[in-house]
Amino acid sequence: MQGKLRMLSAFSARAVKVSLMAASTSLVCLAQIPFFSSPDWAAKAVTVTGQVAVMRDNRPWAVSVGDPIQAQQRVISGADGHAIFQVSDGSTFEVFPNSDVVFRKNPGNIKDLIDLLVGRVRVHIEHLGNAPNNTRMMTPTAVISVRGTTFDVSVDDEDETTIVEVEEGSVWVQHALLPYGQDRILQAGESIKVYKNEPLAQSSHKGQVLRQVFKAAMDALTVGTRPRINVGGGGGGTATTVGVGDDKKIPPPPPPPPPPPL
Repeated sequence: MQGKLRMLSAFSARAVKVSLMAASTSLVCLAQIPFFSSPDWAAKAVTVTGQVAVMRDNRPWAVSVGDPIQAQQRVISGADGHAIFQVSDGSTFEVFPNSDVVFRKNPGNIKDLIDLLVGRVRVHIEHLGNAPNNTRMMTPTAVISVRGTTFDVSVDDEDETTIVEVEEGSVWVQHALLPYGQDRILQAGESIKVYKNEPLAQSSHKGQVLRQVFKAAMDALTVGTRPRINVGGGGGGTATTVGVGDDKKIPPPPPPPPPPPL
């Protein structure tokens, strides 16, 4: 037996639920599919902090830096868990706390990178020279296709709502459950919220509203933190700090005191 497997002594309630789900699900035996052993199909943990585990034999086993993750394996992170995994073409997927991810769930398509069941991931897809690097990931409510980009995806544990936010490049989003909805192409700086029981076109409108609210909040914060200048008081008084964006006018200095009586 190579190395010492370390099973997590304590894990989140989500991990327990996932292990019960896995126990009742029959998965394809990896040893029966030769190409699963190819490095092109595996991922490697490049950074790991906190509780991060891979499900093996229906039990969570701790992941360390350098450990391989094979196709169809499930990665779970605890409340303090965070890890970055890299595949053979240099692309990475970053797993944040309280997340549940299946790596290459589809055994017949190497372009299917991950399925995010719950939590949050950040995906960076490397470009292959001048050629697009077509890659796809899934959530319970969305199908996300990319050619070379960086984006964030989060899935709510309560209603499986998906939020997609694009940092660079472009991302094609489809509804996974309501295919008659309009597909959306998101560019850098754009985001969308995909609801389980609403067509994508309606979801995108709500996503636009959310972006506007967020922008308004950021604008308000920016105004509140604008550079400040010092305005000297008259007659050698104490300098008063006044915001550049303040609407209030600087009050005039008080009148000089009357001369003493003769």
